[in-house]
This record gives sequence, structure tokens and C-alpha cells, in this order.
Amino acid sequence: MADPSVWGSASWRNPVMSARSTRQEARARILGAFTAQLDRIIPKDEGVPLKGATFADFEDQVETLAQAALPVALEERAALESNAEVETAGRCPHCGSQGVYLEKEVTQPEVRSRYGPVVLYKQHARCRSCGGSFSPSGS
Repeated sequence: MADPSVWGSASWRNPVMSARSTRQEARARILGAFTAQLDRIIPKDEGVPLKGATFADFEDQVETLAQAALPVALEERAALESNAEVETAGRCPHCGSQGVYLEKEVTQPEVRSRYGPVVLYKQHARCRSCGGSFSPSGS
């Protein structure tokens, strides 16, 4: 059995590919989500009246903006991580074996963050020794 003390360390981490998107792509997507909501709160056209009359209305509008833009920011930040997508599965976190492989299946589970639902990219790996399955990126 492999030494469990190295299971969570960088010594067994997988060779990684580049991030799943570029910083410019991430920033563009985040700004697009933010701008779309901002245009609803404060339209560029001076002839379009502002909505709401009370501070509570303004808070609701800003909350809607946050619910739309912050999950996008989290998704994009996760995609920029160097381990967002790996080339090899590394070692099995259950038994430490190197006899692991990446499965072809990639999923995009929706997780609940404090800012709302976030869709993540998740690779799957399986161990030939113990049959355990895991996400090699740790997602």
C-alpha cells in the first residue's frame, strides 16, 4: 500500500494541461454577465426610466445582478485553475496505486455556492487495483 502521507501532496499530482479558458475569455464572459444585468438596472439610454422607487427596490435589483454575475465569475475562476483539466489521472487517492486511467466521461455537475448554482467541469478516473473512482482534478 502506498504511503497515505503523500496522497494529498503535489508529489503525486497529475501532469496538468493548461487552464480550460484564457484570462481574457474569462474576463469577457464575466463582464458580459455583469453588463447585461447592469443594463437592466441602469440603462445606457437616458430616455429609459429607471425602475424602482425605494431603497428595497434598488437592493433587489443589485441582488439580481449578483445572482447572475457571481456564479459566472466562480465558474470562470474554476476553469482558470491549472488542474481544471488533467492529462493523466495520477495516483488513486483510495489505495495509492498508479494503475489508474481517465474515463472518457466528463460531467458538468451543478453545485450550489453561496452565490447560487455553479456549473463545474469534472473529469472522472478509475483505479484498476481497487476499483475506486475519483475526480483527478479534485473537483
